[in-house]
Amino acid sequence: MNLKGTKFQQKVWNYLKTIPKGKVETYKQVAIGIKSPNSARAVANACAKNPYAPKIPCHRVIRSDGGLGGYSGRGGIKKKLLLLRSENVDI
Repeated sequence: MNLKGTKFQQKVWNYLKTIPKGKVETYKQVAIGIKSPNSARAVANACAKNPYAPKIPCHRVIRSDGGLGGYSGRGGIKKKLLLLRSENVDI
């Protein structure tokens, strides 16, 4: 898949593809995973701009406090919750 976005967005989106089905990571964990530990907010923005959801699973990224955060895919936050529950994530 040829991703169309900034280099940073592409880095985030490629990382998201490594999060296994049924697992979640926080925006901070993703930032650390892409070797940019102080960029949790930028990671959240890259997730919000993800035009490939749910194929690129930004729904598997949540806030550090356990909150869902946002979801830019069709259906919004309700869809994010449904996707996570369909993957047996206890949320």
